[in-house]
Amino acid sequence: MVGNANSQALPEGIFSILDTDLYKLTMQCAILKYLPDVHVTYAFTNRTPHMPLNRVAFQWLRDQIEKLANVSLTPEELSYLQETCPYFNQTYLRFLTSFRLQPSKQVRATFTPREDNGSQEDVGDVQLDVGGRWLDTILYEIPLLALTSEAYFKFCDRDWTHKDQESRAYDKGCKLLQHGCIFSEFGSRRRRDYRTQDLVIQGLQRAAADGQARGWKGKFGGSSNVHFAMKYGIPPVGTVAHEWFMGIASITNDYEHANETALRYWVGCFGEGVLGIALTDTFGTPTFLKAFKRTMPTPANSVVDDKKTLIPGAASPPLPPMDRESSRGSSEERSYAQIFQGVRQDSGSPLEFVKIMRDFYDSEGIPEKKTIVFSDSLNIELCVEYMHAAEEAGFQPTFGVGTFLTNDFIHEANGQKSVPLNIVFKLSSANGHPAIKISDNIGKNTGDSRTVHKVKETLGYVEKQWANGDETSRWGSADNEATRANVQKQ
Repeated sequence: MVGNANSQALPEGIFSILDTDLYKLTMQCAILKYLPDVHVTYAFTNRTPHMPLNRVAFQWLRDQIEKLANVSLTPEELSYLQETCPYFNQTYLRFLTSFRLQPSKQVRATFTPREDNGSQEDVGDVQLDVGGRWLDTILYEIPLLALTSEAYFKFCDRDWTHKDQESRAYDKGCKLLQHGCIFSEFGSRRRRDYRTQDLVIQGLQRAAADGQARGWKGKFGGSSNVHFAMKYGIPPVGTVAHEWFMGIASITNDYEHANETALRYWVGCFGEGVLGIALTDTFGTPTFLKAFKRTMPTPANSVVDDKKTLIPGAASPPLPPMDRESSRGSSEERSYAQIFQGVRQDSGSPLEFVKIMRDFYDSEGIPEKKTIVFSDSLNIELCVEYMHAAEEAGFQPTFGVGTFLTNDFIHEANGQKSVPLNIVFKLSSANGHPAIKISDNIGKNTGDSRTVHKVKETLGYVEKQWANGDETSRWGSADNEATRANVQKQ
């Protein structure tokens, strides 16, 4: 049974430049301001290699990649960004209006069959390599991941339907809202297809309306996908990704100061209190917190600026926008931890992370209630558990729920779980230097292994392995009914 047989009303593939996560656009905005001429490469990894694409799936994927050249910002989308996202400056919006992806020049897609019988059903390993200016290539990640997932479930795992996806999302949304969870939909990159994400957001919207009418404590906060946020009139959600920290570390080749440099230029682009959720784990949370406690250099306290957090060759200095109220002439010395509204947890043990952050804020004498955004492989049970832990520690918890919403299916034939692909598309180099990510769990290390080892030694990184961090079976397996049973009972 073909999973998308009932989806002819919606176009396949990617047809909107905004069908991506908000943080790709915010990072592109910062890159345009500071690093427009940096050249980068990206590499694709299938963390579930036992789930390969077949030849016909790859051919469809390759065709869809070529069609990305036809996607551009529409006048309606420009008006939406102007009205909804005031942090995008006019220089960036003018740039985005004329922006085009050029896959024929920037993307290399290859298929290596594991056993070549000349058949369309031959399975093999897909390699997706992207290269060019960072400014021109940063928007490939989400479309390439979404298209790869769609290709697999269109041609390889076909025993599923969209039946009940809206109602299942509604039920999940209701349970999260009843428990008091504040959550957003983060499922673009590993969605089964466009139609699935569309149905999911319809279900969550219906749950939010019912929850408001019934006085439930929780809140549906929006979507990381800007296209769907625009389509359904919900907030676009997101700030920054690992890529920003990885790129700056690679460009400067200074991992000891990379976190602080990335924070400084982020605030310089958008101002204090804007897009203010910091991602802690790119090179391990302990290393990040050393930077997070440091004072943010400003013109008023430039004595603390020892030049170690300036990027050589950057197009402009990292000075916060002066038209923002929070940035006007303040001489008060404030740390990044004070400036940012909170942090995002994306690897390692969430419960340990809560304790680490509570101890950190207490040691820094920061009494304000901060936010923790949890975003690592969530379901209802985990959201509720982490919510209680974070609230007891004095935090405001919120949740970015992704694959659990947009790729949660069962096989029609036997009722077993139709397991999502676990795929990533990461920055692999910048200006000729390897780009790496360490994270708070060894299973999420990415990039050149020698550089990873060297950076760990430089930073004094203590290796961690989380019990739930097996990336090859993060969302269960076809013969693991415990996963399905756990979802059904929630």
